[in-house]
Amino acid sequence: MCLYSRRMHFVCLVCRAAWKKTPASRGPGHCPQCRGELINAGADLAVPKRRDLAGWRALEAVLRAGLTFHGGCCGTGPGYRPRTPREVQERLALAGRTGMPVRAALAVVDATLTDRHGAGARAPGRGTRIARQPAGVPERSRETARHG
Repeated sequence: MCLYSRRMHFVCLVCRAAWKKTPASRGPGHCPQCRGELINAGADLAVPKRRDLAGWRALEAVLRAGLTFHGGCCGTGPGYRPRTPREVQERLALAGRTGMPVRAALAVVDATLTDRHGAGARAPGRGTRIARQPAGVPERSRETARHG
């Protein structure tokens, strides 16, 4: 159980600015610059620089889809989130092709693997190992078993 207080990032997409507040603060509040609504993006957000327009466009797409950067207990993290508009476009195309919800498609690590192997595909490198021969079985008996 985590007993430390984590400060959350509150983001204004219009001003491309973020502020940190504790969960005990009064609600999301308003942006001090434009008086717009602040979005609670979570504690694990890596805020793009203000001049990084592509990063802010990707962040806006992720937040508008309903994904946030709230991690689990003890630093488990929120999972994959796209960082560039190209990654966002690839995942939106995946959602259009497969019928997957946009929110789920934006959280997919690799859009090409999921498209090729189905919506429930695992991360690359997992589950690809060939079944091993039980210990104690000689190599020759395996060959004869295949051909015989």
